[in-house]
Amino acid sequence: MDLGITGKKALVCASSKGLGLGCAETLAEAGVDLVMNARGSEALEAAAADIRARFGVDVVTVAADVSTPDGQDAVLAASQGVDILVTNAGGPPPGMWSDWDRDDFIKALDANMLAPIALMKALLPGMMEKGWGRVVNITSVSVKSPIAVLGLSNSARAGLTGYVAGTARQVAGSGVTINNLQPGIHATDRAASLDAGASKAQGISVEEARKQRFASIPAGRYGTRQEFGAACAFLCSQHAGFMVGQNILLDGGATNATM
Repeated sequence: MDLGITGKKALVCASSKGLGLGCAETLAEAGVDLVMNARGSEALEAAAADIRARFGVDVVTVAADVSTPDGQDAVLAASQGVDILVTNAGGPPPGMWSDWDRDDFIKALDANMLAPIALMKALLPGMMEKGWGRVVNITSVSVKSPIAVLGLSNSARAGLTGYVAGTARQVAGSGVTINNLQPGIHATDRAASLDAGASKAQGISVEEARKQRFASIPAGRYGTRQEFGAACAFLCSQHAGFMVGQNILLDGGATNATM
């Protein structure tokens, strides 16, 4: 399918690896020029070089932490005029309700709620002026089905979801859509870390820990970054102009819900 976005320009946050990289790759394959962001410059430059070589698109890199004002300024300076925004950030650390204090919540909000909002606030006016734009926020399955040990993430990402619900409907008339993708477990560094932790806690091999987690997913496996990227690219395409303020699960059926 021709996504109809050749020649567009996208900012993809946290795109040196994992789900963000999957989104950047698929957008590049569709002919979209990129501004790629991540905190670590080495992995970022390697990913950007690979995308340039494979897809022949223009790629600008910005090594910065978008959860900070300085990081946001650096990314936005390279992103004026973008047509597509994909927000993404790693989740805050796990724990229990009794572990977290105000500072913990502020850090989570900065990374997983306030940073995406700041980027949207800065870039939406330009999209609206052109009469076309796409925003995709990578949130989490925990917004739909909260995970007790990820209470910081549950809270911050749910706040972002609420913001998008109202904002998406205010900008849709200008040809701009905002939607959220809610990933379950994908074959990324995060999944490898979870499997290693379960292996150590239970005294079993990493492969056994992985098989246990597979058993909790109706699809019987982890998702891939390529599958996730393809879903993101569709939401960024010309064909998704009537999808407004939606929350789309990509979890292999792990969330047991009718709606």
